[in-house]
Amino acid sequence: MIAPGTRVLVTGGSSGIGAATAATFASRGCAVVVAGRDSGALAEVARHTGARPCRADLTEPDAVDAVLAEAGEVDVVVAAAGVGWAGRLADMPDRDIETLLRTNVLAPARLARAVLPDMARRGRGHLVFVSSIAGHLAVADEAVYSATKAAVNTLAGSLRHEARQHGVGVSIVVPGVVDTAFFTRRGTPYHRRTPRPVAAEVVAAAVVRAVEHRRAEVFVPRWLRLPARLRGLAPGLTDAAQRRFG
Repeated sequence: MIAPGTRVLVTGGSSGIGAATAATFASRGCAVVVAGRDSGALAEVARHTGARPCRADLTEPDAVDAVLAEAGEVDVVVAAAGVGWAGRLADMPDRDIETLLRTNVLAPARLARAVLPDMARRGRGHLVFVSSIAGHLAVADEAVYSATKAAVNTLAGSLRHEARQHGVGVSIVVPGVVDTAFFTRRGTPYHRRTPRPVAAEVVAAAVVRAVEHRRAEVFVPRWLRLPARLRGLAPGLTDAAQRRFG
């Protein structure tokens, strides 16, 4: 169980999965710091959860140090900040490619690099990276987004080997479609009838389970584990199923 007073840092905490995760940890009596770019939204999250807000853009080189100076020594770090983009790669502007890489890969890598030495020194701690099923299945018209989430999966796997010997846990949480503003912000709303979006709170609960049970990987919903594993065994079959069912 997560003890009351556990110090938790959540990035991307101003909305969606990050905000729900902050609320879930706060409901367990944790001392939560939420980091994000929208100061007004952060203030609302803080008002409802009791979390401490920290306005920061983690794509900036010095932002990680500033956030950790505000958060202090933390026990759990949840890297939930992320952005998407939908469309053909040929139509994707350079600036959007860079934004996805900086937000989805570079920022969490810098964050992990900054917090792992202290966690290792103390012999405890946990990192959770919020990934996506797109990182396992390579979703059509989301080439760069899928690539960034695949990179996060591999980053977490490598860090798990590094951190285990020091008593530090590393998890990825792999959601499918989540009922947040993510799809509107990426420029293409979600219109399919299946799979149905899950609530951000369901993903937040999975984040907490990952920490409590030191899970390497948690899929939300759980059945997504099947197509993710099937792709490794039969990529042609998986590609055909994606073309048929979306």
